[in-house]
Amino acid sequence: MNVVLIILGVILALFVITFTVYFFNLDMKLIRKVYDWLQKHYDNMKRDKKL
Repeated sequence: MNVVLIILGVILALFVITFTVYFFNLDMKLIRKVYDWLQKHYDNMKRDKKL
């Protein structure tokens, strides 16, 4: 019985976490931060001259 309650608690916690991420669109907000950081990084890279 104790194991069943632990499993149900874990499933409920995972559901709450994924619902929160979905509801507040946190995945796209995180990707936007990563994209901005990568854009800044690649804009500062030296490039080969085109022929």
